[in-house]
Amino acid sequence: MFKKVIFLVMALSLVFGAVACAPAPAPTKAPEATKAPEPAAKPAPVVKELVIWWAQWDPANYLQEIGNLYQKETGIKVTVVQEPWGSYFNKVSAEWAARGTGFDMVVGDSQWLGQAVTEGHYVDLTDFLIKNNLKDTVTEATLKYYGEYPPGSGKYYAYPTEGDANGWAYRKDIVEDPNEKAAFKAKYGYDYTIPPKDYKMFVDMAKFFHRPTANPPLYGAAVYTQKDYDAITMGFQNALFTYGCDWNKDYKVDGVLNKKECVEALEAYKALYDSGPPGNTNSFFPEMNDYFINGQVVFAMNYFAFFPALANQGTNPKYWDKVGFFSNPKGPYGHHFASLGGQGTSINAYISAERKQASYDFIKWFARDDIQMKWGELGGYTCNKKALASEAFVKAAPYNAAFAETMAMVKDFYNIPQYGELLPAAQAALSDYVVGGKGTAKEALDAIAKAHEDIFKKYGYLK
Repeated sequence: MFKKVIFLVMALSLVFGAVACAPAPAPTKAPEATKAPEPAAKPAPVVKELVIWWAQWDPANYLQEIGNLYQKETGIKVTVVQEPWGSYFNKVSAEWAARGTGFDMVVGDSQWLGQAVTEGHYVDLTDFLIKNNLKDTVTEATLKYYGEYPPGSGKYYAYPTEGDANGWAYRKDIVEDPNEKAAFKAKYGYDYTIPPKDYKMFVDMAKFFHRPTANPPLYGAAVYTQKDYDAITMGFQNALFTYGCDWNKDYKVDGVLNKKECVEALEAYKALYDSGPPGNTNSFFPEMNDYFINGQVVFAMNYFAFFPALANQGTNPKYWDKVGFFSNPKGPYGHHFASLGGQGTSINAYISAERKQASYDFIKWFARDDIQMKWGELGGYTCNKKALASEAFVKAAPYNAAFAETMAMVKDFYNIPQYGELLPAAQAALSDYVVGGKGTAKEALDAIAKAHEDIFKKYGYLK
């Protein structure tokens, strides 16, 4: 532009000079301004940085690596801010209350969805997911539990990001020992299999390996028992769901949660607990791995997100090459489910239109099949159908095959704004029976059913 202005001034000078003086000589070459213009520089992005909040754990580190790839491709920096699990929800809910813009996107727990949507904190992603053909790229179960609210509405507020669920780790050197198999058959009259054929076989196996007087002592199964937040409830759901029971979607709990099959499920969970190590009275995911790494148990329940440590020589030096994995066993009545973990990514409703669009662009990029494969390679648990079905993903880690199977059969706790009031009743009753040995399984489920129906009546879900 500066050169064009100089040329214009020169041209005007020549014109006015021609009036007063002799004509100026013609130039011997084309003026600079007649050259082809330089291509216009690509405008810098309006949004230069995106901020994502997530809990403090390895998957958030993997997401930061994905964000670094996005920056290389687009020039937009992605910063993943991590908060310890214990304070994560409090930090997010405080931001909600302030209608704050501290984050553009949040990777939120599935149970938060009801509260976040009804209070207006999340952007409705329904049209975006459908228009960009992203809705059908993820497994139906993950879209339902991570993204949909109200249940069955077809309205989505999160893109399934970190798939997770409960599975099982086991000691291959013990379980696959021919002598152990022969001893089990002599005692129980049948051959066990890996994975166990059903939950009844699994309970028998856990009991069989309960050897507190051995030197060193050996125990059957380590299961979740922590009473705080949701641990023992999430653990018990593995048995509950796979025995054909559920938290009723119509909010009628009495006669549903405490029916015969559900009682059997809770009795099976307690049998697994009784087969396990002493001192397992308030344990969650770190203790499950510790029991396994210390050689105390043959079976350990955990979310798949925490299994990489068991297959790593650095964190499990004695048994890293002796660990196998399987999905939650089938129930005795033909059902096959597992308790859901994991999170979806949502967009903050209070950020600017430009930042919302930049967040849409990131999610669309992140959902690409090739990026989802990369996400899986790094250690993130993809919900992408193609990635889960690929041979490369299944063979990438010893737990991936069980994970891929599990993500097609997950279920979750109630996904309503009052879930935080429903959990304490379940936690208390389950802990009293499973850990404390108080009362019967039927009495524990009766207590939960009554407490939950009272809450549902209070809020108008149940007349």
